[in-house]
Order: sequence, then C-alpha cells, then structure tokens
Amino acid sequence: MARNRLARAMVLLLAVAMCFNPMAFAPALASLVPTTDVIPSGADLSADRTRVNAFLARDDVRREFANLGVDPDEAARRVSAMTDNEIVKIARRLDELPAGEGVVGPIVGAAVLIFIILLITDILCLTSVFNFTRCAQR
Repeated sequence: MARNRLARAMVLLLAVAMCFNPMAFAPALASLVPTTDVIPSGADLSADRTRVNAFLARDDVRREFANLGVDPDEAARRVSAMTDNEIVKIARRLDELPAGEGVVGPIVGAAVLIFIILLITDILCLTSVFNFTRCAQR
C-alpha cells in the first residue's frame, strides 16, 4: 500500500514536471539554408585535405597502420582519392575524437551511478542490498 502511494506520488510529480517543461512548447523554426552553409568553400576543403594528410603523415599513425597490417602509403593514396564530402566528414571527426581518454573514467562513473541507484532504492525500501542503510518507512 505504501509503495502504491509512492508510485502515485512519483507519477504526479513527473506529470507536473512534464507540463512545465519549456522544451515541450519550443517553436519549430524553418528557413532557407544558404549554399555556403551546405557546401564548404574551396579554402575550407583544401584546409581539411591538408589536415587529414598531415594526420596520416604522423609517425605514430603510420606505425599503427603498420601494426594493423595496412600499408600507410596505400591508405594515403585512398584518402587522396576521397570525395570532398568524405574529407569534410573525416576532418570534422578528427575534431570530435577524444585525445588520451581511457576506459577507467567511464567504468568508475558507471560504478558510482549504480551505487547511488542501489543506495536510493535501499532507502526507499525497494531493495535490501546494503546493510548500512535504514528503510525510510521504519
């Protein structure tokens, strides 16, 4: 019975929060897109090609290609044969890639998130995982 009241309270709270969500009432905007926004200019394309070629020319990248069994010169030839749109996508992707990021951070973050969720469910008497928590209904 107490869980039923808790569930109803949570549903009511979520319904009120959704009613006051400013994103639900955001207007949709539409306009013409200029050609220069869709198709990059020649200077941008040459700069992107230069960046991608410079990335492929780095010693660590060439070593990694060799470790993976890919001929670095063949990879450079294939990149030079790519279309302008493909080069733009690769150049943008180079900006988005994380530098020096490992897997420890996401694993620790996931562990902390799971701990917090289990702690909250223990306090709300939905689970009994930790013996150092007390149920809020007792």
